Amino acid sequence: MCRALLAVFLALALARDCDSVSVPPHEEVARMARFVVHKCDWASMATISTHDPVKGQPFSNAFSISDGPVGNGTGTPYMYLTHMEISVQDLQVNPQASLSVSLAQTHYCKNHGFDPQSPLCAHIILSGSVIQVQDSEVCVAKAALFGRHPEMIDWPTDHSWFFARFNISQVWVLDYFGGVKTVSPEEYYRAAPSRKHSGSDTQ
Repeated sequence: MCRALLAVFLALALARDCDSVSVPPHEEVARMARFVVHKCDWASMATISTHDPVKGQPFSNAFSISDGPVGNGTGTPYMYLTHMEISVQDLQVNPQASLSVSLAQTHYCKNHGFDPQSPLCAHIILSGSVIQVQDSEVCVAKAALFGRHPEMIDWPTDHSWFFARFNISQVWVLDYFGGVKTVSPEEYYRAAPSRKHSGSDTQ
């Protein structure tokens, strides 16, 4: 089952979303959040550090993410982690974290002359916790991550890698002037991340 699912996701990843999609209008806040999370391949994750000399302070680190195959995202960010990593050691003490995901990692902001800090360069902050996935969800997470990040397949086996998901409790959206907007997890998951059209500037 896992192998078949991975083969499908790898094929979809190679296609790299041949059908173009448009950036959602800023009024559609939940859809913008879904769009950014799906378009991006990595996020900055902040944890509460358990390591001296910054113990008890916020600590941010970069992680590869995937919410599913290109063009068919679930909205749930999955990660491939090891307990050897310092941020993961933080999560063992306190699983609460936040993920920051920005369209600055795509060509969209650069093509439009938007600085990464500009609100027009849409970025999303997810509040929640990191949970190791179990049972059938392992297959889903494996296919989602290996499809978007095939290099992971060859990472050292002695690191005891495991699959995890970010369990979303709140969504923060900054994609336009006027301040940050919030979206509930229910609104976020109900939204469709994209609508197909004939032109695209996000690739």
